[in-house]
Amino acid sequence: MSVAHSHSHDHSHGHHHDHTPKITNLNTAFIVGIILNSAFVIAEVIAGLISHSLSLLTDAGHNLSDVAGLALALLAFKLTKVSSNNKFTYGYKRSTIIVSFFNAVILFASVGIIAYEAIIRFIHPEPISGSVMAFVSLGGIFVNGITAYLFVQGKDKDLNVKGAYLHMAMDAIVSFGVVISGVIIYFTKFYWIDSAVSLIVGLVILKGTWSLLKDSLRLEMDGVPKEMNLTKIKNELMKAKGIIDVHHMHVWALSTTENALTAHLVVDPEHMAAFDNIKHDLRHRLEHLDISHSTFEPEFSTEKCEQHDC
Repeated sequence: MSVAHSHSHDHSHGHHHDHTPKITNLNTAFIVGIILNSAFVIAEVIAGLISHSLSLLTDAGHNLSDVAGLALALLAFKLTKVSSNNKFTYGYKRSTIIVSFFNAVILFASVGIIAYEAIIRFIHPEPISGSVMAFVSLGGIFVNGITAYLFVQGKDKDLNVKGAYLHMAMDAIVSFGVVISGVIIYFTKFYWIDSAVSLIVGLVILKGTWSLLKDSLRLEMDGVPKEMNLTKIKNELMKAKGIIDVHHMHVWALSTTENALTAHLVVDPEHMAAFDNIKHDLRHRLEHLDISHSTFEPEFSTEKCEQHDC
């Protein structure tokens, strides 16, 4: 039977280039971030109870969700290293996508709680120690700033790392806002400012989390990753010698760091014998487009594709 009718599949996995961040590089960042933020959450809760500050207590709750998010992201990265098996043929790589979506949902829920508590405090304001708010939040700027810096290098390579970076950077900005409100309360005794800052905190979190929620949901639904351009990918594949056309192409994310592609390739009959060379060329081109797993189905130019959506 000829190649044209056997529909032989080529599963090519790139090994020459590594575009994914190493868990060994991120291990320290996650662990340090978890320790620093856990210590700060405890300090915020104690200070918030002493000063009766809603801003500190709600920010402590938000930071606690960040600690949980960092721990889940670290767990997800470790699960990606677990070997595949008969039940999970890709291993547990997709856990990173699930965690990024879960973290976004947690943050949205925290915004609702913050807004509710802020409204209650507007109706029933309580005396607040502005000086305690300011001093504790200065620590927040330090802790969140350091943690954000730990994720700077990997933020453009992985959705979970980007999420961690955004959370920490936003928290540093929020802490700065609480410092300002604490100073104002200390001098003016305008206690309603605490609730106003809490609402602003919620809006900042909401804005920063929206893109994370959309991106993670897109990957969860096997959508094309945001940075992938199908037209560009097809044009790059068409540059390979012997390729006449590319169709029935699908691109999706295996994890937050790895992308996969399947495609039907219409090959010039004169070049079909050299398909091994063609696939190596295609694999190399895809690696530079951050696609590490690819499956090709070669077809003769005289063959009619039998797939429904060719």
